[in-house]
Amino acid sequence: MRGAGTPPGPGAAISRLARRVPVGAVYLAGLVPVAALAVEALLAGLGADPVKRIEHALGLAALQFLLAGLAITPLLRFAGVNLMRFRRAFGLVAFGLAAAHLAVWVVLDLQFRWSEIAADLTRRPYIIAGMAAFALLVPLALTSSDSALRRLGTLRWRRLHRLVYPAVLLGALHHLLTFKVPTPEAYAYLGIASALVALRLLPLRG
Repeated sequence: MRGAGTPPGPGAAISRLARRVPVGAVYLAGLVPVAALAVEALLAGLGADPVKRIEHALGLAALQFLLAGLAITPLLRFAGVNLMRFRRAFGLVAFGLAAAHLAVWVVLDLQFRWSEIAADLTRRPYIIAGMAAFALLVPLALTSSDSALRRLGTLRWRRLHRLVYPAVLLGALHHLLTFKVPTPEAYAYLGIASALVALRLLPLRG
């Protein structure tokens, strides 16, 4: 990732504070949902369907980190808050949580019943949306390094990483469709994802 300089303005103080925070803090934050699930399991259990609880929590955390990473460029552009050095970490944490979410579904929920998995991939819209989102994230994770940027060249790398836009929209749609009756929170996540994509696609002026 390449960070831009911080423009003057009220966001400069936040940017200075952010420079004191190590990038590793984002990776540690990615462990918080896992730790929270472990504490919940020890103290109160995970409810009547613990596998679904774990699955949902990991998927939601992946979406939250993906949205946070997508918000970094608009924050710089419109508020002068420079968090660009954290963008790669947010993306990789989001991918890791999404992979864990998928693994729980395959291993614990459906227990490697491949025929049922294949059927879900053709008949359940929320599964189709979620799998499409994950598939789009795979090449982004594989090309997240500086060496990949050098091999691809800046222009091709940027074009490839625009896949994050449909990925986050599909991820938010996947979250919404998991509910028989979608919650206001689920609609809010889809609205936030749509707004962030729109902000990212706005042309720069001046």
